[in-house]
Amino acid sequence: MLVKVFVVLFICIVISRSCEIGQTKQGCLIRNLMCSCGIGCISDYRYDTIQECQNALKGKKRDICKNPHNPCMHNGTCIQISQQPGYKCRCEGTGFFGNRCSRVCPIPGQGRIGTIYPYECIII
Repeated sequence: MLVKVFVVLFICIVISRSCEIGQTKQGCLIRNLMCSCGIGCISDYRYDTIQECQNALKGKKRDICKNPHNPCMHNGTCIQISQQPGYKCRCEGTGFFGNRCSRVCPIPGQGRIGTIYPYECIII
């Protein structure tokens, strides 16, 4: 029993460390056409309750990301979340950043000293 508790605690710590600070939550997500609840990143655990998750599985909740008018621009990836506005855009690798991937990434070496370079614009 002690080993099980340690493993669950270890998994929770590892999951919470892979999220940005303050971006973890307890909730549910859809995995393999089933609702799975636990603790993880807000962007992954988009449903607050098992009921909300099950309703989404039954098609009772509109998925804004599947809308023909995807809110993310420039090939940004849309992820549905439970917080307003109901989606988050992932802009990495698009050359754009911002809430909807609408702002052009700055060119390194151009611009004022001290300009903050958005992480979505970093190319490794």
